[in-house]
Amino acid sequence: MTAATPLKPTESELEILQILWEKGNCTVREVHEILEKNKDAGYTTTLKLMQIMSEKGLVIRDTSSKTHIYKALVNQQKTEQHLVNKMIDNVFNGSAARLVMQALGNHSASQDEIDSIKKYLDDLSKK
Repeated sequence: MTAATPLKPTESELEILQILWEKGNCTVREVHEILEKNKDAGYTTTLKLMQIMSEKGLVIRDTSSKTHIYKALVNQQKTEQHLVNKMIDNVFNGSAARLVMQALGNHSASQDEIDSIKKYLDDLSKK
């Protein structure tokens, strides 16, 4: 996937990418077992999704052994940035502040998270 190609993983593909980003290289079975903990997912559905992701350039498949190993090809930070920017533009009419206020208003943040946010804002205002 080139830098100019927009990253457009589906929700299900994003769930798989999250696993690969956290765990590193995985087999379909390993990904499926993790997915199955949170939702009803069939093994063949997971396999097909990962094959499609390989075709789209989201993951790479090592076929050198009998058990194929998958690895994320897309960078987690760049993917997150792209999706957040898209959400800010499409949902919050370009307002990052509205996104932040909505997120903080709907979810409890720990004191550590609040302190980190305050520090980040202080650092931004010093620039």
